[in-house]
Amino acid sequence: MLLGLIAVLYGAVAAGAQWDKAQWTPKLALDLEGGTEIVLSPQPVAGKSVDPTAVDESVNIIRQRVNGSGISEAEVARQGQGADTKIIVDLPGKPDQNTIQLVERSAQLQFRAVLVAQAVGAAAQPTPTGTPSPSGSPKATPKASSSPSATKGSKSTSTVRPSPSASSNGMAVPDALKQAPSPSPTGASASVSPTAPASGSAAPAVSPSAKPTDPSDPNWVDQTIADQFTALDCTKPETFQKLRAQTPDPNKPYITCADDGTEKYILGPSELVGTDVTGATAGLETNSQGFTGTAWQVNLNFSGDGTSKFGKVTSRLVNLEAPRNRFAIVLDNLVISAPTTQSAILTGSAQITGNFTQASATSLANQLKYGALPVSFRVETTNQISPTLGTDNLRNGLLAGVIGLALVVLYSLVQYRALGLVTVGSLVIAGILTYGFVLLLGWRQGFRLSLAGVTGLVVAIGITADSFIVYFERIRDEVREGRNLQSAVEAGWARARRTILASDTVSFLAALVLYILAIGSVRGFAFTLGLTTIIDIVVVFLFTKPIVTLLARTKFFGGGHKLSGFDAAHLGRSVAYAGRGRVRTPAGALAARETTPGTRTLTLAERRAERERAASQAPPESEQRVEQTTTSGRES
Repeated sequence: MLLGLIAVLYGAVAAGAQWDKAQWTPKLALDLEGGTEIVLSPQPVAGKSVDPTAVDESVNIIRQRVNGSGISEAEVARQGQGADTKIIVDLPGKPDQNTIQLVERSAQLQFRAVLVAQAVGAAAQPTPTGTPSPSGSPKATPKASSSPSATKGSKSTSTVRPSPSASSNGMAVPDALKQAPSPSPTGASASVSPTAPASGSAAPAVSPSAKPTDPSDPNWVDQTIADQFTALDCTKPETFQKLRAQTPDPNKPYITCADDGTEKYILGPSELVGTDVTGATAGLETNSQGFTGTAWQVNLNFSGDGTSKFGKVTSRLVNLEAPRNRFAIVLDNLVISAPTTQSAILTGSAQITGNFTQASATSLANQLKYGALPVSFRVETTNQISPTLGTDNLRNGLLAGVIGLALVVLYSLVQYRALGLVTVGSLVIAGILTYGFVLLLGWRQGFRLSLAGVTGLVVAIGITADSFIVYFERIRDEVREGRNLQSAVEAGWARARRTILASDTVSFLAALVLYILAIGSVRGFAFTLGLTTIIDIVVVFLFTKPIVTLLARTKFFGGGHKLSGFDAAHLGRSVAYAGRGRVRTPAGALAARETTPGTRTLTLAERRAERERAASQAPPESEQRVEQTTTSGRES
């Protein structure tokens, strides 16, 4: 299994090097290779000053674009205050043109009608037949809201409604997403299979029968769009990078994912943009009587033109069945929220409600507010930057790793003799796996190795060696207790396995917390630490344990050769099991133990051997009687 894993790993890298952009050397980060520095200057619009909070939000958006996973080692930071505010973007290596465009492009906030929505990983749901109203518009039967709790506002269960001063009657949240479009309000229809396909299934046959009449018309969905929707995989990180890099036509439908990867959508043309939003805040829900509840919501305010547009959109959506009664809020080409319309909203003030916490409501409000601000960026300079640390520091870091590895090997050979070769082999296998994963992740995920990442790899040597030492010492303890080597290997593994898993779990959790909470090079350190911790478990289970089991069956190790690491003298073992209930006791071992203060308690095998030795050295009973008689006579 281990050889198969290595073969697959390096086979994938070889295929990537042959037909794609993979390489046989690790990609290096800014501190070791240098890269490109782009300086962006926020530009005020219409005489307004640049809001510092909007700049901070822009930093977060750009960071998500170029370094969403945190392992490509790109750095995005704000510099200066007021009119001198700048955003500094440092990209490692030689970034391609698409990456540079991601940095230079301003955030785009759009409101689009939902044509098709499908939960990622969920089975497709059939579309119920709507009952036409007298005007010809299909209406869905209202249903009670039934949604699981979540840590953030769920895109499938959040709703948009007027502020308390407006009418709030309308459709309730549907129980489940409906997966395929239904006839448009005008009566025109598209030929679509009754269920939307899951990812990887065959695309439905789609042939629009009429020209679309509004952004919610399912006739926007043709065969090409249906095929693209089927092929879209929202579980892959590279999908998000590709979506962010696109520049979709606002007048055409668009296929995209939710920013958390839980849904994928076919959206209609854009109907509102960021400049139509004048404000967004997070707060507790307030009913029409002015009482404040405990649930969090997002309050939206629109401009005069935006009020008119949003009123027309909600008036149309409220008469449609799910999922076409939803509208998607798209930021950076990803859906950040897709609430259901409860009623027509004509006042310019709306509320988005759902399973919000304070943090998730505030986050969505900031995205709406600052994604909507008319802040553009001008590229002031684009420069090549040299490594901040350079190859000398990389060389020193690798030298430190080599020295640490050599010391671990030396200690293993001195302490465990020939058994220490298992440690050497395990470290070699761990190194092969780690290098392969660094190459593969550099190709597929943009992972770049910084000096902090190198530090994580060096620290991993100690973690890996610690696992071996725990196992070997457990085996030696079992052998000292009188077990033969083969049974000691199994008994020692049962005891060591729990300790190794507990230790590696603690290391992995520490790395995970660092990766989630930190940014920059610290995430690189956390990533390599977590990666090597997982590799340590793989090596111990698939290499170290099986190899030791095989060695225990050999005469060299199983017979307790003095260079094996299991000989009695080296272990400090006074009794060795010789088979068939017999034991071997080295000369003078028991006497030395008896005269040494603080010695351990004898084992059962040692006690039995001592009794047998004492019995074999005792004089015959007749001699004992003669000696007693002679002694008595002398006394008399």
